[in-house]
Amino acid sequence: MEQRAIRPAGPKASTVDPMIGKVVAGRYRLEARVGEGGMGVVYRARHVLIERVVALKLIRPDLRGETHLRAWMLREARAANRVDHAHIIDIHDIGETEEGELYLVMEFLVGTPLSAELARGPTPIARAVDILEQMCAALARAHDLGVVHRDLKSDNILLTQRGGRKDFVKILDFGLAAIARDPRLAPKGAVFGTPEYMSPEQARGEEAGPQSDLYALGVLFFEMLTGQLPFRSNDRDTLLEMQRTHLPPRPRSIRPEAHAQGELICLRLLEKDVRKRYRDAHHLQEELKAMQRSLPTQAAWELEGADAMAMPPPAPPPPQSPGVIEWASRAALFARMVSRAYPSGQTPPEVQTGLTQIWDLAQRANRLEGEVASLTRKLDALERRGRALRAEIGRKVEELAHEESRVMREAAVDAEDVDKVRGELAGAEKQALTARQLADAAARQGTHDPMVYERAGAAGAIAQAKREQLGRYEQKKNMREATARDLRRQIEELRAQLARYAEALEEDLAQGRERVAVRTREGVQFERSFTEISNMLLGQLRNRPECRDLVNELLASSNSVPNGENATAEQRLSGRLGAP
Repeated sequence: MEQRAIRPAGPKASTVDPMIGKVVAGRYRLEARVGEGGMGVVYRARHVLIERVVALKLIRPDLRGETHLRAWMLREARAANRVDHAHIIDIHDIGETEEGELYLVMEFLVGTPLSAELARGPTPIARAVDILEQMCAALARAHDLGVVHRDLKSDNILLTQRGGRKDFVKILDFGLAAIARDPRLAPKGAVFGTPEYMSPEQARGEEAGPQSDLYALGVLFFEMLTGQLPFRSNDRDTLLEMQRTHLPPRPRSIRPEAHAQGELICLRLLEKDVRKRYRDAHHLQEELKAMQRSLPTQAAWELEGADAMAMPPPAPPPPQSPGVIEWASRAALFARMVSRAYPSGQTPPEVQTGLTQIWDLAQRANRLEGEVASLTRKLDALERRGRALRAEIGRKVEELAHEESRVMREAAVDAEDVDKVRGELAGAEKQALTARQLADAAARQGTHDPMVYERAGAAGAIAQAKREQLGRYEQKKNMREATARDLRRQIEELRAQLARYAEALEEDLAQGRERVAVRTREGVQFERSFTEISNMLLGQLRNRPECRDLVNELLASSNSVPNGENATAEQRLSGRLGAP
């Protein structure tokens, strides 16, 4: 199955989508449809009792019966959360609704997909290397923790702004991520990914590994250098065959001014043989950092001229909500209307009851909001502690893995030296044997030519020197391999520690989220009641001339907090429990 990138929803999507306004899992109200992908539809949502704006992915309705796709969606959250890297999208929550809908709650990001930038043509080399290095840093951490993305492409790379810095990379959609050695993935031989970015081994139906992600980085770097893909075809099978067998063109054959060192890095990433690519993301990151030091000092994200002018302005922030405190204000407006409409105190029973109920609901909702906010703060604190510990373990793993990468590369050089000296030793021993045989023959014949014996002695000495050299090289190689094994042992221990902690943390978070969900569902019921009573009171009072200015004030306040683009004024006036 090909997983497609999130596509922006059409301009009228939010007006026809029946999901807008729905509360998912009792706590996330869907505000707007922002896109869809191969597995799900993505909405901007807001927690109904706290001011947290999130992106919420719901599995596509036509795929809800596909249990293997549901399993992949669960893996997306677990894989990304385990990695916990600044350049990988944050996952806040995951679960299943009472209706059996699977949902994934992520940080809400505003930015530009790399695909949109690539559509404008080649990328300046400093900017390209900066973007690639950030992707590489994220993948190094992911690979260290046994997570492979498997579907890297320009649509899955978002360029955002953070701390005043442009081009802050966020990698999206670990929906096809596979935790290493986990057998619960897919039928053997299945081909996953996007053909334009698929590695040769993936195109052959083999299991994708870290090297597959590096190949995809090569395709992305090729696009940034040249403005086009290395392999292009409208036919999927043709593309897969090209990935398997065709050599990529040299970037400078397409764009002569492309950076020479960048071309070498790109072509090495696009090697068909995984052994000829970079050993790992740490190795690639070292090369990219060295290249960055050789480039002009201007930051890659500080664009100039037309590039800067072409950058889209940041999207406006999502609308904010006044929260349930506004309910009391609206209840007060109704009370003023009632006092004006019935100054003699002859208030109809249903109006008096409604007014009492609406005050009660406002007070109860306010208390409930406080309770849920307290529970949520505790959950947030638990999440922060968990994220901090995961990040700490991740950094330790990253440091160890970087050292392991360096040691293993040195051990590989030592292995080449060992093989070379072993070959030289074989030749020297052969020469020494021949020289010794000649000396033995001369001794049997009574020939006393000193040169024969000198040659035999010299050949023997050379062979012995080669044996000693081989011993030293083998010892050095063995020591480095032993160091690498010890580093790997430490890495595996940390990964096991991280897995145990992640499981315990998720259990605690699940229990806390369920408590929040129960209380939030109660709040949603309060909201329904508040809406019904508000509409009843409005129906009784809106046509009273003495209440006209208060009705307008009420409707004006409700219009500032819309319940959806198709809602009436009466429907909007109730407001939301912490959501618009």
